[in-house]
Order: sequence, then C-alpha cells, then structure tokens
Amino acid sequence: FYNQGNNKYDDGDYSGAISDYDKAIELDPQYTRAYFNRGLSKINLRDNSGAISDFNKVINIDTKNSDAYVNRGLAKDNLGDNLGAISDYSKAIEINPKYALSYYNRGIAKENLKDYLGAISDYSKAIEINPDYALAYNNRGIAKSKIKDYYGAISDYDTAIEINPNFIEPYYNRGISKG
Repeated sequence: FYNQGNNKYDDGDYSGAISDYDKAIELDPQYTRAYFNRGLSKINLRDNSGAISDFNKVINIDTKNSDAYVNRGLAKDNLGDNLGAISDYSKAIEINPKYALSYYNRGIAKENLKDYLGAISDYSKAIEINPDYALAYNNRGIAKSKIKDYYGAISDYDTAIEINPNFIEPYYNRGISKG
C-alpha cells in the first residue's frame, strides 16, 4: 500500500494516496512514513488541520523527525498561525541546525509578522548553509526592501538571477527596488 500510495502521490492523486496510506497505517499504526506522506497529501488538498494531525502522530512516534516539524510548520503557516510555525521551524533547527529549508521557512513566517530583521537573519543562515539558494536570496531581497535597504535588496536579486537566470520574480523585484 505504501509504494502504491507514493505512486498515486507522484501522479497528483492525493485522495487516492491518502486511501493507501490509511491502509498502511491500519496494518502498522507506528509506520511514520505513512503518516508523514498522508500529511503531505493533505497539505496538497488544503486540509492543513488534517495534515497537522498526521505530523503530530509522526512527532509523537519519532520526536527527532525534523521533516515532520518543518511540514507541520508549513501547515500552520497555511492556516495563518505564524507563531506556531516559527516554533516548529525552530524545533526542526534545534534537531538539525544544517537544515536550510527550516531557516528559509522560518524567515517567511517572520516576514509575515513584519519581523524583517529576523527574516533577513534566517534567510542569511539558509544562504550560509546553501549558497545556491536563489529563493532565499530573493526573499532576503524582499525583506531588505521592506526596511528600505534597496542597494542590499538589488544585490540579493542580482545573486538570485545569477544562480537561476530563469527565475522571474527577482527580475521583477529588482525593477521595483530600482524605481
């Protein structure tokens, strides 16, 4: 059921995947990958509360699963619970301090709360871990522009474009910062 669920997930059949993950969980209620992937499927179906419940199950079984904290944080972000998301991303960072996505996502949540300096710090840490993280450069540029550091923002957009010339958003953002 698990592999069949993964195939359905990969094909975008999230409801079908959930049915297969349900069967896998029925056979082994401690199978964290089934809860985890069911949670991802629920996020894709915009059932963020259901996803949180599944990631809670993963965390109850495996308290050191940083991916579960990151994805539970994402579901909380989707529900507008930025503080809850920040808490989950921070826990993921505590478990795995080299997890760039945790810093990136926490930066987004901080930016949503208008904590631009905190967001810049988190994006910078994500970039330190992964120097080719074009999304982090772009988002750090956005946060810098919010605090009127337009030269810093333009520099970040330039780097994002250098890393990925097909990434449209930094071109647009750079134009706004130059205006």
